[in-house]
Amino acid sequence: MTRPELVRARDPDRREKILLAAGEQFARRGYHAVSLADIGAAAGIVGSGVYRHFTSKSSILVALLEQVMDRLLAETERVLATERGGARQLAALVQGQVAFAVDDRYLVRLYQREVHTLPEADRRRLRRLQRHYVEEWVHLLAELRPGLDDGQARALVHAAIGAIQSVASYDSGLPRQQQVDLLDRAAQACLAGDSEAAITSQTPG
Repeated sequence: MTRPELVRARDPDRREKILLAAGEQFARRGYHAVSLADIGAAAGIVGSGVYRHFTSKSSILVALLEQVMDRLLAETERVLATERGGARQLAALVQGQVAFAVDDRYLVRLYQREVHTLPEADRRRLRRLQRHYVEEWVHLLAELRPGLDDGQARALVHAAIGAIQSVASYDSGLPRQQQVDLLDRAAQACLAGDSEAAITSQTPG
């Protein structure tokens, strides 16, 4: 009897394991200090196994940062499709950005530190995705505060997102919910600008 040929099954989750391990290593040690062997070891595979999914360390970084933007844009689409009214939608976008920044601050830190190391084409593509994400905030804020011109609306949105993402560079040590509440209020204050009422005050209870 002929012995059946053994076929090695490829782990369908291996690519995600590599991305998770790479993100943690890049954020903790810095992109340039991490090798493919380090990533493979952290993912539980030999370094050469990484090449079955990624051609280079740079391609891993690109995939990680694209994953971040895809996640934020998917959340934006969900909010716009399910929430009713601009105030609720903008408040939900703030809440989603706060949860992302608090729970996955290493990804925020990675984006802030390493996006400039990418090849120009990849960097430009990620910047376009980022602008698209910000544009949804600007559009909603402009509808809620028609007295703002485009430059003012964009400045307030960038201030709000910057306030939220400050958590990536400063660890307050506060309990998660307290951090979430503080960042939410800070972002709302930025969006309110010189208005007497924050966006949340326009949202029905």
